[in-house]
Amino acid sequence: MLKNKISQFEFIALMAALMSVVALAIDALLPALDIIGASIGTKSNNENQLLIIMIFLGLGIGPLLFGPISDSIGRKPVVYIGFSIFVIASFICINAQSIEVMIVGRILQGVGLSAPRTISIAIVRDTYNGDYMARIMSFITVVFLLVPIIAPALGKLALEMYNWEAIFYFQLVIVVVVSIWFWFRQPETLHPEYRIKFTRTLAIDGAKEIFKFKETIGYTLISGFITGSFMVYLSTSQQIFQHQYNLANEFPFIFAGLAISMGAASLSNGSVVIKFGMKRLATIALYTFFGVSFLYVLLFFNSENPRIEILLVFFALQFFSIGFLFGNLRALAMQPIAHVAGIGAAITGFISTIMAVPISTLIGRYVNNTALPLFIGFCICSFIAILITLYLNRSLNKNIS
Repeated sequence: MLKNKISQFEFIALMAALMSVVALAIDALLPALDIIGASIGTKSNNENQLLIIMIFLGLGIGPLLFGPISDSIGRKPVVYIGFSIFVIASFICINAQSIEVMIVGRILQGVGLSAPRTISIAIVRDTYNGDYMARIMSFITVVFLLVPIIAPALGKLALEMYNWEAIFYFQLVIVVVVSIWFWFRQPETLHPEYRIKFTRTLAIDGAKEIFKFKETIGYTLISGFITGSFMVYLSTSQQIFQHQYNLANEFPFIFAGLAISMGAASLSNGSVVIKFGMKRLATIALYTFFGVSFLYVLLFFNSENPRIEILLVFFALQFFSIGFLFGNLRALAMQPIAHVAGIGAAITGFISTIMAVPISTLIGRYVNNTALPLFIGFCICSFIAILITLYLNRSLNKNIS
């Protein structure tokens, strides 16, 4: 349990705020992809996808630096280092005149935001463990998902009232507000006696320690496949709804509605995870995720897009499953490595994100005229994840026997 003055409610809200800057940097840009692409000279919608995908590359690389540093000097200073990098990167994006410069800016934004994203998970692990950690992560995810619900609408509003650069300025204002809140209200959770002296080999030593735990690596790989398939949706959603269905004005509301389905699942998970356990809920959600995507592929293989209502039902079911997966998979991966939580959050985040970037880039290339390639990607990724789950369960049963 928390042993400081901050209430559990405020703790959840603050950790969600740290993570939410990431979602804002991604989702608020979605309605403006075409306009930004025209401004910086992109040649296709597939190139515009890179403005979303490349920030994840930074989110994967950054933790390898910030995780070990946070285990050495504490959690709070690292968050401010990350936010400083994000501010610099945002001005690079604002002044970008080419796709290459914009990609550099987006990668650096991801590097900067990887600090609050990684450190928030480490702070949760410093404070909670087991199913209670999964419960807290679920409630954090619920609050976190408020941002994807409103971010595209905010991005569209900024675009209509000002220009696409205003979206980045709005992000900077939010970063300042969250930084002040974090500074005054969140105590340092890494006590001096648990700090690890920073060395050049600290990340390597941490990786060696983490790779001793089969469950940590297994659930990290599963998270990578699920994150990769979800990233395809993030990078292609604007293309699907605005171009394939001609729903440019409705896009922010569609995006918000689907985010609500994920939030409802995360809220439900937080309410039942103590009773049923995070491993059981994650397994059920994984099979559901596979089943829904496989059914879509069967029904609409080699055919045009279905009616928008049908597509939204399938998306909602997929994201309801994901709502049970993200928090539980992260908690399952972190559970055995409390003694190296900072490095653990960094390396597991690095592995899953670096997996997700090529997965989403590859699948996204095929999303041109229909949404079918997206569901084929869902299907393949979840099937591989199920195979890993079966392997982990088999190994665990062998150890018990």
